[in-house]
Amino acid sequence: MIQSCLHNELRWYHCVERLWLGLLFVSLFQIHTFADFYIAHVGSDTNLGTKSKPFATLERARDAVRELKRAGKLPKRGLTVWLRGGDYVRTNALELTDADSGNAAAPIVWRAYRDERVRLLGGRVLTGFTPVSNPAVLARLDEKARGRIVQCDLRRLDISEFGEMKSRGFGRATTPSHSELFHDSKPMPLARWPNEGNFEKLAGFPEAAGKGDDHGGKIGDLHGGFLFSSDRPKRWYDTQDLWVHGYWAWDWANSYEHVTALDTTTGLIQTAPPHGLYGFRKGQRFYFLNVLEELDQPGEWFLDRSSSVIYFWPPTPLATVLAPRSSNEIPIPETILSLLDQPLLKLTSASHIAFQGLTLEATRGNAIEIRGGESNRIAGCLIRNIGNNGVVIEGGRGHGVISCDIFDTGDGGVTLNGGDRQTLTPGSHFVENCHFQRQGRWSKCYVPAVLMGGVGMRVSHNLIHDHPHCAILFTGNDHLIEFNDIHHIALETGDVGAIYTGRDYSFRGNKIRHNFIHETGGVGMGSMGVYMDDCVSGTEVYGNIFYKVHWAMFIGGGRDHHVENNIFVDCDPAVRADGRGLDKSPVWRGMVDDYMRKQLHAVPLDLYRRRYPEMKSLDRYYGPLDGPAIEGASFTGIPPEGNLIARNIAVGKWLEAGWNTKKENLELRDNLTGEDPEFVATYATDFRLRKGSRAWKLGFQRIPVEKIGIQPDSHRRSPLPTAFPKR
Repeated sequence: MIQSCLHNELRWYHCVERLWLGLLFVSLFQIHTFADFYIAHVGSDTNLGTKSKPFATLERARDAVRELKRAGKLPKRGLTVWLRGGDYVRTNALELTDADSGNAAAPIVWRAYRDERVRLLGGRVLTGFTPVSNPAVLARLDEKARGRIVQCDLRRLDISEFGEMKSRGFGRATTPSHSELFHDSKPMPLARWPNEGNFEKLAGFPEAAGKGDDHGGKIGDLHGGFLFSSDRPKRWYDTQDLWVHGYWAWDWANSYEHVTALDTTTGLIQTAPPHGLYGFRKGQRFYFLNVLEELDQPGEWFLDRSSSVIYFWPPTPLATVLAPRSSNEIPIPETILSLLDQPLLKLTSASHIAFQGLTLEATRGNAIEIRGGESNRIAGCLIRNIGNNGVVIEGGRGHGVISCDIFDTGDGGVTLNGGDRQTLTPGSHFVENCHFQRQGRWSKCYVPAVLMGGVGMRVSHNLIHDHPHCAILFTGNDHLIEFNDIHHIALETGDVGAIYTGRDYSFRGNKIRHNFIHETGGVGMGSMGVYMDDCVSGTEVYGNIFYKVHWAMFIGGGRDHHVENNIFVDCDPAVRADGRGLDKSPVWRGMVDDYMRKQLHAVPLDLYRRRYPEMKSLDRYYGPLDGPAIEGASFTGIPPEGNLIARNIAVGKWLEAGWNTKKENLELRDNLTGEDPEFVATYATDFRLRKGSRAWKLGFQRIPVEKIGIQPDSHRRSPLPTAFPKR
């Protein structure tokens, strides 16, 4: 009896023990699976991924999220992967797919832990620089550079792959190119002549290679090469990796060309294919780059590929000690060589994933690529020193880039492409509250801070400046561009707009409103504020402020634009319009009668006519667009009709119309020009109107300037300068 009772008691004890252990196991399992994951340099991928036992790699955290999803254990609130401070050196892209997706109610968030500095780094921090001592190298250096140049042997750092220079620029594919050097968080220029900010002029081209062009000038065949007049190349010892960069025929089309032959006696330079599109024009700008002998000022560098040695004139002292990877401090100043030829982050068919508070730096390719999927977010990130583009979004729906700083990209800032032009279904991607500076480091032209294509994108509350070409470029329909502060663009190019589109009658429904465009640059033809090029039509330009812009609002032959309620101050002029669609020369007739007709046939016209009724008027000139062009039919061109310019304020030069059009062809209504609008004018850019201004009586509506530019939010740790300080 006693034994039986004892046996039952032991059984009960073991049952309780097993129950307690089971509950403990469940509790531990819940702590592991229902808490967030952590990654740190002190971690291990054999850990549970908790705060006290973090993972070591991003891939292990990704796999842990996948395991939870497969087990059906994702928390209802979503899950955060916390990255502790330090550098996560990437030798491949972090790839996320649908298997890594959250959902609308439970997103997957990857973010920096508190205020710790977290960097995904596609390059190596270089140390071990030594003074140049090789007599042969010293003999090639400029006298003022000797004693200032240091060198770094990449072989000692086990670096053997650093890409190769590629022909890039106007009309060229955007692919990862050569490694670049960054110092103190800034890109360093390759040794060049003339030095940065200066150009040499094309002296001409071989007579046999010349031909006429549609603009009445003479242009040289790219295959025949071009002529230079300087004796400078005679001092260069090795020119087998010599490159030239130039605006060979036009100030809006540049390219980099590899020099295959340089004759210092005749002054002839020939380059390797692929050649540019337009040929060489005498007097156009170019420079030589990648020349050791021209390493003659602080910041310049040169890579001797045969010896894998970098030569560098540091603009500030070099770091001598490499900080631990887990440190939250940046060794000042760092010197980094970009190595990765892939994006740092690559999302394919993934949805409801966010990356927050990270620094992404020093890849030779794009920083982030998002293809397909839905509602992903890049928020509060610093993206800098990138070889190609900052963020590329292709397809999918509702992706957003929010409150990011995007600096020093070789090509563009953010590319948005989505929606369906066949159904006019919006893609709903957006860029909001971002700061863009120094895009187009390499490609220069048509690599804007924001590039939009498709249907229904939004670009709002951004600060964009210091760009060689255009700030925002769009194609397609129903885009919204609003509350952006854009200045100091077109710093190296001409015939360009801060906001630009062109050459399609079906690009309709686009709205450009409440932007501040000011103090733009431009060479040759200069620059425009809003540039509706080559007969593009049907854009609303409302409530913008243009200050010190060359041609502020330019209608280049198009139709049905509404330019209303804008302020123009010190522009030259405020509004300019032409009728190039009526020009009888082959280049314009071919564009309007051939190319643009084809563009109209590429979209479903019945749908477009219902959405944009003004398009029906094109039948008057093309004939029924639903049918094919009538063989041999006379085509007299398309005039710039339906352009409304109403309730604008202009201080300074107001309106110019020419090239097949007149002011009488524009619908001008209730504009305040040629008189004092009565600005409050407490400082130069205070565009508030006094209560007694006659503009109010003409129907002018207040522009909400306080909403223009960067707005405070949870992602911005420090305030940015605003175009309109608080009053």
